[in-house]
Amino acid sequence: MADPIWKNDPDEHDFPAAEDYLRLVADPGRARSLVAALRTRATVVKKAKDILRAANLPLLPTDNPHVADDLRKVRAGKPLSPVLIVHGDLTRGLPAQIADGYHRVCASWYLDENTEIPCRIVGPDATAV
Repeated sequence: MADPIWKNDPDEHDFPAAEDYLRLVADPGRARSLVAALRTRATVVKKAKDILRAANLPLLPTDNPHVADDLRKVRAGKPLSPVLIVHGDLTRGLPAQIADGYHRVCASWYLDENTEIPCRIVGPDATAV
């Protein structure tokens, strides 16, 4: 299977999805601020295996509908959207939060755990610049 192709910028619908998730782990104002900050951050690359470890999340199976869909996109040469992440806190034992793109990380891991994934990453206290 081909290596995934990545877009330079997240899809617009990724930001509301990230905010919806973040409202489960933070108050609405903080979630809104984090998403505003994610919109303005530069895109960096991180390895699939490291993202999963930092988030302390299990690898979703290939038969997960979203993972399977992303694997089909890769086979078809369709670009994937970068992942949106909020830093964890190592000193307090808090994992990073994949605000949007967990299934894309898992699909990429199945292709190669060392796949470099474009990400936008902010700290838990980030605000838009």
